[in-house]
Amino acid sequence: MLSQIEPYMMLKLKKLWPLPVGAVAGLALWAGCQTGHMAPVPTSAVSTVLATNVLQPDPDAPRIAYIAARLLENYHYSEHLLDKQISTKFFDEYINSLDPQHEYFLQSDLDEFSSYRTNLDTLTVGPGPTANQAADLTPAFRIYERFQQRFQQRVAFADGLLQEDKFKFNTDEKLVDRHHQPFPKDLEEARQLWRLQVRGEYLQGKLSREFSETNGVFTIQLPPGSSTNIIAELEKHYRWSEHLLTNQNSDLVLQVYLNALAHAYDPHTDYMSFNKAQDFSISMNLSLFGIGAQLHDDYGYCTIYTLVAGGPASRSKLLKEKDRIVAVAQSNQPPVDVVDMDLEKVVQKIRGPKGTEVRLTIAPAPDFTTRKVISLTREEVKLEDGEAKAKIIDLPDGHGGRSRIGILDLPSFYATLDPSGKASPKFASIDVAKLLKKLKQEHVSGIIVDMRTDPGGSLEEAIKVTGLFIKGGPVVQVRNFDGQVTVESCGDADPLYSGPLVVMVNRFSASAAEIAAAALQDYGRAAIVGDISTHGKGTVQSLNYLKPWMLSSTNDPGQMKITIKKFYRVSGASTQLKGVTPDLILPDLASYYSEAGESNQDNPLPWDTIPAAPNFTKENLVQPYLPQLRALSDARVLTNQDFDYVRQDIDQYKKFQLDHTVTLNEHEAIKEKEDDVLRNRARDEERRKRPDPGIKIYELTVKDAGEPGLPPPENWLGLTNGALSAVPEAIINGVSPVPGATPAVTGGTKGIPSAEPKSPPMDPMLDETERILEDYISLLQKSGSLTVNP
Repeated sequence: MLSQIEPYMMLKLKKLWPLPVGAVAGLALWAGCQTGHMAPVPTSAVSTVLATNVLQPDPDAPRIAYIAARLLENYHYSEHLLDKQISTKFFDEYINSLDPQHEYFLQSDLDEFSSYRTNLDTLTVGPGPTANQAADLTPAFRIYERFQQRFQQRVAFADGLLQEDKFKFNTDEKLVDRHHQPFPKDLEEARQLWRLQVRGEYLQGKLSREFSETNGVFTIQLPPGSSTNIIAELEKHYRWSEHLLTNQNSDLVLQVYLNALAHAYDPHTDYMSFNKAQDFSISMNLSLFGIGAQLHDDYGYCTIYTLVAGGPASRSKLLKEKDRIVAVAQSNQPPVDVVDMDLEKVVQKIRGPKGTEVRLTIAPAPDFTTRKVISLTREEVKLEDGEAKAKIIDLPDGHGGRSRIGILDLPSFYATLDPSGKASPKFASIDVAKLLKKLKQEHVSGIIVDMRTDPGGSLEEAIKVTGLFIKGGPVVQVRNFDGQVTVESCGDADPLYSGPLVVMVNRFSASAAEIAAAALQDYGRAAIVGDISTHGKGTVQSLNYLKPWMLSSTNDPGQMKITIKKFYRVSGASTQLKGVTPDLILPDLASYYSEAGESNQDNPLPWDTIPAAPNFTKENLVQPYLPQLRALSDARVLTNQDFDYVRQDIDQYKKFQLDHTVTLNEHEAIKEKEDDVLRNRARDEERRKRPDPGIKIYELTVKDAGEPGLPPPENWLGLTNGALSAVPEAIINGVSPVPGATPAVTGGTKGIPSAEPKSPPMDPMLDETERILEDYISLLQKSGSLTVNP
């Protein structure tokens, strides 16, 4: 859930930092101020095209590609044949998916491949119905091979530059966002680009060591040997990135290539290999069969990132974070070495049917020199972090008493998609109903449904969740490619909750979340609060298994997720492209993200309208109060300090959007970092000085909903069980009891916070939405419209 404004500088780096695949992740360009001369560009390392691991398509791949293309032609909503127009989009999508920053391919490469651009249709499905039903995948593998070669050239160039460049940063050089820039025209132009990138990577490594601040004074303290260490680390990054790229199998090429074809039709149509299809199923089911460990790749070592509470790995007490898995064995089979193995392949070896045994050879952290073998039995692991949750906010009512409001957090509209029937059923609507009942039992006076960053999920679940708040009727209209419209309705039962309701959305609320929000808005059942609009994904996808078309294959060829229908609100307007516009719009940095929203995706389907659905009756519980709600909210937002911070961040981001560069001058970079540090420090200090609002927060899981009473409350700082009273006031306010002394409170005692002073969490949109709900409740009470027993 995106509950805080993302720091401007980190957003800037995410968008612009041009990195080789898998290399130098998590960089932050900060600052510095050394001077020097510009190093020459080394050329010896890139004079020839280097040898690569040449890949060939698997025997089934041509047939998979042909079937995927035919399914798109026959089932996609657009009914568009794979013709020259789609071929051009297909080619461009493939090139851009491999090289999104236009830093590897040369224009001469694209000229060489130009014949493919308008002939991928013929090469994929043939000239007509008498084709041999197998695609020619030469373009996919030839282009990928060239990409490998250019990537290796970049690594070789970087190695040479690391040895030759003096790495002084006193010029006006900048890194530029190249997503919309032309490709380098030739190798010499590419070298100049690569040179800037390597220098930027070196600069960030240097400044991450040297930048320090004491009592408001920013200094450079570069330890001895730092230059050698930076070079060694960058070389390690480059070597591992090259290893990853040049040791992929042909499945990856097919995955990228067919996804490019799918995205030529629309952004939400995808090819999913068997492994990708499994991951999609897990995300919908919120469960998997395995050991319950989240893994990550640490330069070739499969490493434990975190353990799922209650899973086999966690219960065994034999694994911990940062342990490495170096070999995997199935039951009584011999172990298979997994060092330097692709992480996805390792995961597939560890997952397996419920009740089966897997043996892991572990190199325990931190020294990794010893080995131990542990045996675990696979089980169904519940991913409870993705479940619906709730909060009860207990706060002063302004009249000497206290009131309660409920917040229902809905991360997605999950539903069990398991044809085998082995997974335990898990549905968003059932969990939301349990939480709503609990909130009602605890006598909340109104509810906020937080669907920010909810990507959607099951259409059926969206309809059922909406039905918990309205008394029957149509929820969404669905139009087929042939114009046939189906009205999907919820049941006629009384709503589970009929009290005051507000729904929160943002630019990352999509699909099923937009359906629910739009229906509650059209019925006049809930006030919608949030960003300028939701994402705008108003399309329906179906899963199409390729296996029935490939009976001779013993492997699972995966699935095509194909857009087959469009959503329309009960009012008749599509949610496609335009999304849902909230009733009350609050300042939000996400509104300005250039990558957010359907309108910023490639090849989106258009917006349109159809007639309104019959037989839907507005409750009209919101419209009469909107003018007053807006006036009250606007007045608060205008003077709210947190929203002032948001507006500052928006202004900063707008300036960045006009520039789209990152400086490589140390003096400028250190000044940017200094400004960021001082600005954030001032904000934290201001927040720490705010008076305690006397709020208590009760966090509720689905499991808690079935238990009597409430868990221990937290206050606004996230402290539990009255821990705030045990902390000296000076520490809460962010100062030491004695000038120059270190605060005496440490993190070693249960219930006592660490010495680092805490700031109130920054979520101004949620805070203001709580105030809006309070206003709404008050207005309903005055009008006599408030439901007595919601």
